[in-house]
Amino acid sequence: MSVAYQAVGWNAFKKRHDLVLVAAILAFIAIFVGVGLAIQPTFTVEILLMRAFAVAAITLLHIILAIGPLARLNDRWLPLLYNRRHLGVAMFLLAFIHSALAILTYHVGSALNPIVSIFTSDAGARMSAFPFQTFGFGALMILFVMAATSHDFWLANLTAPVWKTLHMLVYVAYIMLVIHVAFGVLQSETSPVYASLMGLGILGIMGLHLRTGWGQVGLETEAPICEDDDDFVDVCALADLEENLPFGASVGGERVAVIRYEGNKVSCISGVCQHQNGPLAEGQFKHGCLTCPWHGYQYKPHDGTSPEPFTEKIPTFNLKIVDGRVLVKNKPNPAGTPVEPAICPC
Repeated sequence: MSVAYQAVGWNAFKKRHDLVLVAAILAFIAIFVGVGLAIQPTFTVEILLMRAFAVAAITLLHIILAIGPLARLNDRWLPLLYNRRHLGVAMFLLAFIHSALAILTYHVGSALNPIVSIFTSDAGARMSAFPFQTFGFGALMILFVMAATSHDFWLANLTAPVWKTLHMLVYVAYIMLVIHVAFGVLQSETSPVYASLMGLGILGIMGLHLRTGWGQVGLETEAPICEDDDDFVDVCALADLEENLPFGASVGGERVAVIRYEGNKVSCISGVCQHQNGPLAEGQFKHGCLTCPWHGYQYKPHDGTSPEPFTEKIPTFNLKIVDGRVLVKNKPNPAGTPVEPAICPC
């Protein structure tokens, strides 16, 4: 991965994924408008299109927020995680089209500038005058920044921690959109369908995140300092290590992954992937490398480097085995530093 901008390269899987995504979106919008005209013949096509793009965008946002915890619960969801940024860009475009239709319908033609009208038209003491459009506009701006920085060029130049923090704003956008929908469409909608689906979506997202968060409790707790050597911390018993299955812990405030491989070798590397801060301790050991479960980035356990021609590298940790316990030094080595694996007794 280079810091220079490179055009997005679609492999066969991404092409199939995107074709299915576009087809599903077009089918959803067509069905939504068709059913809407059948049920509410007084609605105009413009209004139904506005709602169709809005419902498609909020549905896709729920799917995007669910992919992460689902992939941690079952690796069958990893292909969607692999293409989540494509879903995010598609979701922004849907939201943008919805916003453009809303502005053309309700704000163009008055004496006010259409953008100014968004922030001033919801004025008054009634609940219906709550500035829900302002929340929608704010959420759209967050989604725009996320879509604009979705390319790996920005990931490399902003660095993974900064990029990840920026894209965590999706949860702020989600809250703003919930407010936008609740005080916009739902307060004037007599049918309970929209409110019920929105409520189920919120509960589903909360439940999935709580479930995965609960499952992570204790997996990466801070390892205790070794009584005989303050530079090392006691991570686990040697018996806790299953061959080719990484063990996650926290050492000196750093997430690490301890791996036993090739029979009797034990190494420790950073538990954070350099690509998007993915959880290496939840990955698999393939072809002599620890593989990130999110996007397949790989690192050799003895030096933290990626196999050629890739150039990513992560910090390594000194490790020793004493009386059947795995001890890891509480300070990392510079990224890519070779460390001789500890040899576990047979």
